[in-house]
Amino acid sequence: MKSLRQLFDLTKHRPRLGGLEILKYIGPGLLVTVGFIDPGNWASNLAAGADYGYALLWMVTLSTVMLIVLQHNVAHLGIATGLCLSEAASTYLPKAGGRTILLTAMLASVSTSLAEILGGAIALQMLFGVPVRIGALLVLIFVVIMLLTNSYRLIEKWIIAFVSIIGLSFIYELSLVTIDWPEAARAWVTPSFPEGSMVIIMSVLGAVVMPHNLFLHSEVIQSRQWNLNDEKVIRKQLRYEYVDTIFSMVVGWAINSAMILLAASTFFANKTPVTELQQADSLLTPLLGQSTSKIFAVALLFAGIASTITSGMAAGTIFAGMYREPYDIKDNHSRLGVILSLVLAFLIIVVISDPFKGLIYSQMALSVQLPVTIFLQVYLTSSERVMGKFKNSLFTKWLLYTIGGIVTALNIMLLVSFFV
Repeated sequence: MKSLRQLFDLTKHRPRLGGLEILKYIGPGLLVTVGFIDPGNWASNLAAGADYGYALLWMVTLSTVMLIVLQHNVAHLGIATGLCLSEAASTYLPKAGGRTILLTAMLASVSTSLAEILGGAIALQMLFGVPVRIGALLVLIFVVIMLLTNSYRLIEKWIIAFVSIIGLSFIYELSLVTIDWPEAARAWVTPSFPEGSMVIIMSVLGAVVMPHNLFLHSEVIQSRQWNLNDEKVIRKQLRYEYVDTIFSMVVGWAINSAMILLAASTFFANKTPVTELQQADSLLTPLLGQSTSKIFAVALLFAGIASTITSGMAAGTIFAGMYREPYDIKDNHSRLGVILSLVLAFLIIVVISDPFKGLIYSQMALSVQLPVTIFLQVYLTSSERVMGKFKNSLFTKWLLYTIGGIVTALNIMLLVSFFV
């Protein structure tokens, strides 16, 4: 199997930039979208809506805005340099520093994979009564087979289908509940910190702005590259990629918001706290009808499988990048990275006693690692040595630093909340 960058002859082919050409660029952003509508998000969003109603919708908006800026910037790195974030770190940072940062990213990918596999397993339990650990093993086996046997393009089509099914599922679910839209609109843009909410706020942040997605996007965007030697083509790619990123992130924002709205309109309205995803089966049925919980579980299963695939690809990208190699599932380093992340996550699932808390805290762990990845990205994309004429403008550089500062400040608030 060829690596993502070998799918096209980059030196000869030039895109026909006509009216529908942009459709050929839709895909990499949706892979990222799957990463932040994963089961960890489901747990965080359901907890947010069940415990605090509409109050934490603002965090989905803030996280999505930050995500658009970060994902576009890291895709910019991949398009302009031909390197993913992991390769660039290995190439331009001192070996010890680069390896340390990338090892923390690998740990974050394990935390991500844990949530993805666990979510798929919970869905199998809701649908068929399969024990969680057995369901986790089934998800692991299925995903490993898909990653080892299918090409990137085929996986991308599967992912787009999964996102569509998840989105349609939540549109259907929302049609069954009553939403206070004026209050929701205010909550989307009005920050609030209800007492005891910092863990949920940080889990929502970690579930939307995910470190592994920054590594993955910088790699998969290169499957759309055409000619690294033609500046005009690069600039057109950057514009098309921006549309793909914005479109995909808005889709993710809508789905994440729908989860909170659904939880607020059912669980919060009925004063019912959520302590496990399986509660959807017992609580949504009497509230919304027999078919609702099954649709919820089917969407969760697709989300778990799709996001486990992207999590595995991200881990392979990070690990291969340590050796300055692109992601290629036929390569030993890429394959080892995929297997390490997924198998370690499965072993953790075997020993944890509370799957729902495992989902919440796995997302919180991502938010703790996130500033490291953000500041690495800003350093690389602001460097003329790395990016040449495509380096960040002064405005972009400080916008990214501001995002990194906000994430760091929220992490500090989380730490303080444990001692107050």
